[in-house]
Amino acid sequence: MATVTKYHVLFYGTPDGYQNNRAQISLYNGTTVLGYVRFHDVGMPFPNDSESGGRITMHLPSDMFQNVIDVLRNESPITYYFSAGHAFLGFGDTEPVGEGE
Repeated sequence: MATVTKYHVLFYGTPDGYQNNRAQISLYNGTTVLGYVRFHDVGMPFPNDSESGGRITMHLPSDMFQNVIDVLRNESPITYYFSAGHAFLGFGDTEPVGEGE
């Protein structure tokens, strides 16, 4: 399980995006690339999550983009890992109910 400390966002134009991706968020721990979260519009091919060469690629629908950015901007620590054929991105600490963030 790796901790995400930085991220970088790319948006892709044209009807097909870039390699059937509409946007991509690259995730880092320091200067080490942990992997990518790639976003796909309805009708674009939707690959399975994968891990290759120590880099994880997660695929999500484009309407999840704002949720992912909100987590990256507002939560800490954030973890990224691959298990049982799926990529997982989230924050690991429990939070009290009614915190009002």
